[in-house]
Amino acid sequence: MNTLDTEAGIPVRDRVTPLRGSGNGLPAPTWHRARVLASTPHGRGYHFLRLEAPSIARTCQAGQFVMLTAARDGDSDPVLPRPMAVYGRNPVAGTIDILLGVVGDGTRRLASFRPDERMLVVGPLGRGFRIARRTRRVLLVGRGIGTCSLTTVAQEYAGTDVEIVAVASGRSADRVVGGDVYRAAGVTRLHEVTDDTGSSDVTRLRDMLTADLDQAPPQQIMTCGSERLARLCEELGRRWAADVQVSLEAHMACGLGYCHGCATGTRSGPEESPLICTDGPVFRLTYQDTHLDVDR
Repeated sequence: MNTLDTEAGIPVRDRVTPLRGSGNGLPAPTWHRARVLASTPHGRGYHFLRLEAPSIARTCQAGQFVMLTAARDGDSDPVLPRPMAVYGRNPVAGTIDILLGVVGDGTRRLASFRPDERMLVVGPLGRGFRIARRTRRVLLVGRGIGTCSLTTVAQEYAGTDVEIVAVASGRSADRVVGGDVYRAAGVTRLHEVTDDTGSSDVTRLRDMLTADLDQAPPQQIMTCGSERLARLCEELGRRWAADVQVSLEAHMACGLGYCHGCATGTRSGPEESPLICTDGPVFRLTYQDTHLDVDR
């Protein structure tokens, strides 16, 4: 996963706190030698995997992730597993979907798996997004591959009285992620915005969202994939008195909290910053003076 950009002010990752109540009811992670059911290129620079992992598909909560091992049986080169957001899941079929950006040796190896091969998968991991009982509208704002952390929110609340409004941002149309999952989940207020058309410009996006939502704003905002969009979500959260949750991205060696290699920010005094893998990856931005009760 990519580290968030920090071009101005205090980085978002240094201003987060673990969600209150988010430790309740977390599913126990399981180990799978998952059969690969589909492995296909997707858009520009992305690759789609569908894996047979029944226990993960059944228990995974919105915003959790898995660790995928790129090494095959008999490989001599040690390859650390890669953390990947669960892009979609089907509890009935027992499958999980992963969309990965092909950017290095590990992700190229993952993309090289073919149907009927077996891949080592551990999950579900981490603490996901939490929607409060009184919430009736949620705004999801994602950029590039970061949108994969948000799509299961739409899946989980499809057909309920929680309305999902979604923004999927990318450099170009073939770099925008999530539209297929959002539409399948029944999201009708979907904004796919791009750099090459100028529609992803933060000022234009702010104007569009405030014009669309000021009269009936969301009670919660969830974001991943861009420091600039996270700051926009913070601004909108202040404007609408909304709870803002952010999924942080990081390189991880274990995903279970053993290695302590994915702290959110700089160590302060004797205490370590929260770990993205076990205290997150979803955190609350700390500007809020009051918090929604997110226990489900």
